[in-house]
Amino acid sequence: MLSFLDLLGTIGAAIIGLPGILGLATGMITRNWIIAAAGGGLIGLISPMLVGGAHSTYVPVTVTEYVVSIIVGLLAGLTGCAVRRKGATV
Repeated sequence: MLSFLDLLGTIGAAIIGLPGILGLATGMITRNWIIAAAGGGLIGLISPMLVGGAHSTYVPVTVTEYVVSIIVGLLAGLTGCAVRRKGATV
């Protein structure tokens, strides 16, 4: 069972890690909300596979980490799309 503090650490690491940064950048590529969300979600799905399995001692990536990473990627993609759309109208 994941404690509350561990959950907050997982969310914070996903926000400042690859799902957050690359999700935001992926969302800023397009003005289409669906493509931005799909791109951010895909980044959120792929990043634990790339970074999580690269340790010398194999530590399994839990389902909670995948879910948090995908949700953060989706939200970051949508935020990037909102930045792109609002920045284009100013």
